[in-house]
Amino acid sequence: MPRVTYIQPNGESKTVDVPAGTTAMEAAIDNDVAGIVAECGGAASCATCHVYVDSEWFKRLPAPSQMESDMLDFASDVQPTSRLSCQIVMTAELDGLIVKTPERQG
Repeated sequence: MPRVTYIQPNGESKTVDVPAGTTAMEAAIDNDVAGIVAECGGAASCATCHVYVDSEWFKRLPAPSQMESDMLDFASDVQPTSRLSCQIVMTAELDGLIVKTPERQG
């Protein structure tokens, strides 16, 4: 089972086991990870599950879809490794993924 670590802006972290096929957003919601709001429930239509992917992991992810890129325009403080966690599907290859939550969503 893949694991993902969520790091809060204050440096606190939470690592959770994630069933393969689950999104990083779903795992955050299921495990009460602070900072992931997910207002649209994973439809990539709100940008409230915005995360910063650790740079080593960022290059392992598939490229974002045009829809995801467009939604990131609505996220706060977008950075080069920004992604929507609802679009990161956990696989064995992503075991150990590290993401940081932004100061605020939206």
